[in-house]
Amino acid sequence: MSKNEAKLTDAKTIVGIADQLQKAEADRKQVPPIVADLGSGNVEAAYQVQAELTRRRIAAGSRLVGRKIGLTSVAVQQQLGVSEPDFGALFSEMEAEHGGQIETARLIQPRIEAEIALVLDRDLERADATMAELMRAVAFVAPALEIVDSRIADWKISIVDTIADNGSSARFVLGNTIRKLSDVDLLTSGMMMTRNGGVVSVGSGAACLGHPLKAALWLVRKLASAGEPLRAGDVVLTGALGPMVAGQKNEEYEAKISDIGTVRVRFG
Repeated sequence: MSKNEAKLTDAKTIVGIADQLQKAEADRKQVPPIVADLGSGNVEAAYQVQAELTRRRIAAGSRLVGRKIGLTSVAVQQQLGVSEPDFGALFSEMEAEHGGQIETARLIQPRIEAEIALVLDRDLERADATMAELMRAVAFVAPALEIVDSRIADWKISIVDTIADNGSSARFVLGNTIRKLSDVDLLTSGMMMTRNGGVVSVGSGAACLGHPLKAALWLVRKLASAGEPLRAGDVVLTGALGPMVAGQKNEEYEAKISDIGTVRVRFG
């Protein structure tokens, strides 16, 4: 058994890394990359750390309200040496109000990206779920912003670092316009994100793993296979539609997604 494989089943290592990341978030302090402790490419162990942190938050009273999908850009996957996306957990206290304010003092090194959110109205429990089953389960789509925030110093992350760190997720915002899935074309939906009125990011649904529903179906099958299926009411952030940008104090960010709507938040 290799050194990396041994660490995969080392509960003490998993708990120790979870302790580091939990403290980093609480203290708003960066920590060095953890990949050296888990082993390069040890994705399974990284998800064990994420699961431990999720368990702790729920035990402390947090409510799981959905999941976010990351690494939906093929270019970013190639950069990190992986061939599929990753995911993280969304909790109720992570949601910020559309048009509201996010306190940058409670974050470390935030960045922001525009996405399409799906909200489900039925459970998706099958590991072999079809696209048709997913489409029937979508209650509505909405424009969204995800505020990502790595606890890893200077965003020097590997795939192992970001998975363990809850997919580098911190906050999310849903716009107050919703659309039925049948009324929009997620593939061709164009996105423009501005900062104080100036354009900082553009993209489209095609940038999200070829189609946001393709990313969502990957997540459905992944979670069902792990025995933690998506449930009715869950929010799914399907992945970035364009480049993420640094979140800066006293600036307002707004994303317009064609045929879906607008979502806006201010960094205070």
